[in-house]
Amino acid sequence: MDIGRVAEVHDLARLRGRVHVFDDRADAGQILAGLLSAYRQTEALLLAIPAGGLPVAAIVAQQLELALDVAVVSKITLPWDPEAGYGAVAFDGTVLLNEELVLQLGLNEQQVQQGIARTRARVARRVKLLRGDRPFPRLNGRTVILVDDGLASGFTMRATVQAVTKAQAEHVIVAVPTAHQVAIVALRNAVEAIYCPNIRGGYRFAVADAYRHWSDVDEAEAARLLSSFL
Repeated sequence: MDIGRVAEVHDLARLRGRVHVFDDRADAGQILAGLLSAYRQTEALLLAIPAGGLPVAAIVAQQLELALDVAVVSKITLPWDPEAGYGAVAFDGTVLLNEELVLQLGLNEQQVQQGIARTRARVARRVKLLRGDRPFPRLNGRTVILVDDGLASGFTMRATVQAVTKAQAEHVIVAVPTAHQVAIVALRNAVEAIYCPNIRGGYRFAVADAYRHWSDVDEAEAARLLSSFL
């Protein structure tokens, strides 16, 4: 993959900077599929980031008749706040740390390593749950489209991009319904194209604000969605 050029960003002008633009993840998947129509019935592989990325990717896969699998990645959470993260671990063991945040928070090496170890274990458990003993699909020479339900900091997506790039995917594409513009900028030198209908800015950003109806996707629902494509 040639990462020397800056990725082209595809969005929808009518949705820029707005909140509550999607009814739910299925609606977001429909809109995202429209942006990705050039990939219809191709050999491109959709890799959803579970759990929230699967309902979006499932609709895209159905609409465009594409193969679907998962790329398990999980954020490394703070010892005192399981909702906040300072990095991510991907399915192949790739670790990406927000070094600046680590310094700001005063985390020591032991705390960081313990966080990485906990996250590796969580990723391994999710891989087993969602993929069982199936081998990971061969990415060498393929176009891979990475799908999540949105990007805030974008660290989990960046870790996933690194993992699939290491696996020698020929073309790496990011497709998400919503993202902060800073996360988009951070990805532009790492992938070939970014598809994101709803790009927003501002100091406060929540992925959920793009949706009128939002709830967490549990692992059982993610496994059920994936099973219909395997």
